[in-house]
Amino acid sequence: MLYIIIALTAFSFVISKRLELVPNNVQSMTELLISGIENLVDETMGHHGRKYFPFIATFGIYILISNLLGLVPGFLPPTANLNTTAGLAVIVFISTHIIGVKEHGLKYLKHFMGPVWWLAPLMFPIEVISHISRPLSLSLRLFGNMMGHELIVGILLVLVPFLLPIPMLLMGILVSFIQAFIFSLLTMMYIGGALEEAH
Repeated sequence: MLYIIIALTAFSFVISKRLELVPNNVQSMTELLISGIENLVDETMGHHGRKYFPFIATFGIYILISNLLGLVPGFLPPTANLNTTAGLAVIVFISTHIIGVKEHGLKYLKHFMGPVWWLAPLMFPIEVISHISRPLSLSLRLFGNMMGHELIVGILLVLVPFLLPIPMLLMGILVSFIQAFIFSLLTMMYIGGALEEAH
């Protein structure tokens, strides 16, 4: 985890100092990734979500690189550790409610009350449980998929060591991108929900 943080920090610093009008391959790939995340943020959260783009992009890129690290022989992805995924999920959970209170003040509590006032006693506990389950589902989904992939690859490579490396590598790349995308998308949806006015 620390290696990835240091490497991403160093990469960001170096590439930001070497930006060119006609980009090289590394700059082109980086711009493609960043613009893809930016477009996804705009489509999912609207223009109000643009200011949270750095937060979401950092999560997405960190999770993607963590997942891809598991494809390097001898490395386990940090996201195959429940401590890492739970930490990320708790940050998203706390940030979502801080953003909601920051945007709406105490009116943010209306998100928990339901559409009509007389349903509030029923809706409040349901909404609280729903919000508390978010970090649990975020962390377990990412952890389960990455750990499951690692276990399957390990078992198959022991059983059929010569035939599977390339297909399993391709599947690992696909799983890495999908899981980073899902975590980022759910984060955007949670923050987008906190930004919306309660009805």
